[in-house]
Amino acid sequence: MPAWLKDAVFYEIYPQSFKDTNNDGIGDINGIIEKLDYVKELGCNALWINPIYDSPFKDGGYDIRDYKKVAPRYGTNEDLYRLFGEAHKRDIHVLLDLVPGHTSEEHPWFLESKKAERNEYSDRYVWTNCWFYGINGHPYVGGEADRDGTYMLNFFKCQPALNYGFLNKTQDWQLSPDDPACIATREAMKDVMRFWLDHGCDGFRVDMADSLVKDDDENKSATGKIWKNIREMLDKEYPEAAIVSEWCNPQQALKSGFHADFYLDHQGNGYNTLLRDYETPGGDHSFLKKDGNGDIMRFLLDYLPKYDATKEDGYISFITCNHDTPRARRTLELDELKLAWALFLTLPGVPFIYYGDEIGMRYFELPTKEGGYTRTGTRTPMQWTNGKNKGFSEASSDMLYLPIDESEDAPTVENQAQDPSSLYNTVKALTALRHKYADLQADGSFEVIYAEKEQFPFVYRRGNLLIAINPSGNKANATLSDKAFVKEKDPSGSHCALNEVYSIGGCQISGNSLTINPQSFAVFELK
Repeated sequence: MPAWLKDAVFYEIYPQSFKDTNNDGIGDINGIIEKLDYVKELGCNALWINPIYDSPFKDGGYDIRDYKKVAPRYGTNEDLYRLFGEAHKRDIHVLLDLVPGHTSEEHPWFLESKKAERNEYSDRYVWTNCWFYGINGHPYVGGEADRDGTYMLNFFKCQPALNYGFLNKTQDWQLSPDDPACIATREAMKDVMRFWLDHGCDGFRVDMADSLVKDDDENKSATGKIWKNIREMLDKEYPEAAIVSEWCNPQQALKSGFHADFYLDHQGNGYNTLLRDYETPGGDHSFLKKDGNGDIMRFLLDYLPKYDATKEDGYISFITCNHDTPRARRTLELDELKLAWALFLTLPGVPFIYYGDEIGMRYFELPTKEGGYTRTGTRTPMQWTNGKNKGFSEASSDMLYLPIDESEDAPTVENQAQDPSSLYNTVKALTALRHKYADLQADGSFEVIYAEKEQFPFVYRRGNLLIAINPSGNKANATLSDKAFVKEKDPSGSHCALNEVYSIGGCQISGNSLTINPQSFAVFELK
């Protein structure tokens, strides 16, 4: 486990939308460098940058044309190398996005693979052996190549699937995962990783990490075997490099070698019930919504088995949002977001803050841009100032990658930095608290102290810190067990006093009784 992950707080940057320095309306690497001090001051000491590679941008850059070349819209490879160096000067680690499952249809590998003549890339992608044969259970394209066959897609038509084999072969054109051609695909991806790690990258967030071997078993054992092999390479050659998976199954991902796995917004799962329950039929009963009348047990019944099964293997990563998910401001107001981010930043694992969530940027219903579709409204430009284009770009507004929030009350860093009670300053205080107390960091212990079905508050322990949250609009009470007042690993079992070290709203503890005001959050230290 890379030591730096223990105290990491990540900041996700969608590079197109973060900061434009050459006035073309699109964010760039120099813009990220310019804002590294901002990231540091926010309390984030790690970055995840969405794909920054050469691409036709039919899927926002997840259709990669060259894994080892920066897209010209963002700058040059040398600019990215400089970003690594400037980040490291500030003790900030940088993860790039790794997309191992597919490439752009314009990638040189695929252009060779399409040829009728056999060559070293013929089996780099998944092809049938006849133009008339489809691929049962998988999307595919035919009639686009001189080669006699159809090819599999991972997502859009522009994203042919790389070939890591089929676990259970049912057709003669399918290869097994240990076929030399499939091993060559794995080794090519390791080569890409080495290239960026050698230039200063600190690791990767891995896109669709569970999708490599096709028709894998329910445990994804064949795909997991590939990642274990890659983890062995990292442990030997780059022991401080980290890999974080887009898998949302920590029992599989962490045991396959990933250091952390995202707890993603999947309809009806525990994370979803906290703040996006509107995606589930029956009304919005999100726990973190003031009038949601939520139920913390819906979260805990999903989360706790995952946490208990994997806490020795790696970390579960909570996200405020990401580039694929509607911003939480879609349904939560700024005061509700304070409590949401307070919860995410005090739970175990490695947290990720999506750019702009620290000021409560809005989600917009927008026409699709570069394959974004419903995701487009989460990718609007960062709102820095009250000036032109909210400080994102000096370009004319019609040149902007996406439109800026023109609302009179559009949140900006400039406005919120001046307000001690703002969401921005709340996030700064919470990240500072997390860095100050080792008990709040990724591997600190976690224990539920009070959680009742359809009741508030939720009370939990992180080491010798007692934390209470009441996102509802009503005052809440709880009777705490004696173990809430006993220091961790204290054989005497003596009852300790509590000292409040941080709060939003108000919370009081008298004896074993806790009373917490509406929309409040508090952290107490056992003394």
